[in-house]
Amino acid sequence: MNLDQVRFDERGLVPAIVQDAESGEVLMLAYMNGESLTRTLETGETHFWSRSRQELWHKGETSGNTQAVVAMRLDCDGDALLLRVLQKGVACHTGQYSCFYRNIESPMPSDGQESESSSLQRDADAGSLGEVLGGLARRIHERNVDRPESSYTAKLLNGGIDRILKKIGEESGEVIIAAKNHKRGEILWESADLLYHLMVMWEAEGVHPVDIARELAGRGRK
Repeated sequence: MNLDQVRFDERGLVPAIVQDAESGEVLMLAYMNGESLTRTLETGETHFWSRSRQELWHKGETSGNTQAVVAMRLDCDGDALLLRVLQKGVACHTGQYSCFYRNIESPMPSDGQESESSSLQRDADAGSLGEVLGGLARRIHERNVDRPESSYTAKLLNGGIDRILKKIGEESGEVIIAAKNHKRGEILWESADLLYHLMVMWEAEGVHPVDIARELAGRGRK
């Protein structure tokens, strides 16, 4: 992408959609001018132009919720940007991971909070496997950091890699049996178990879903 291909509006701004590079979830919409775009390219972290404060701002400079840019794309008309990022912490000032957390068909409670289960269900209802897995990866990482005593994920991580690999072996066998018996419900259930335990192993070994996505994409180009 060449900067001279970007079509800024009459105010010298271009909208920038920010997307989670791991899950594909849309995190926020902000605006860039020439300076913030250049600063983003130079530093590898998002910088925007605040229309309300009329100043440049570095996302996460005060909160620590920075965004490391993985890729940047320009749309066909040249008047909108798409930034794929690795989000540290949350993207929204409300404390939600994404600014787009409110469902119009099913309004959020007045306090703007949603439970972990309802958040996962919201992602599932959206029909995006990437968003669900991205949300699950974040929760597994949180359990790894916090290690709450009541968490099954934390217990797996505390047990070490051998315990995690044993569960992966068990769940792989269950998937095979379910498929051999042509039982769709069991295939769904056991496949979900296998994916979950794989993701716990990724977390333990420092592998991110975006790493797997890059590997798959690279194979597709061969």
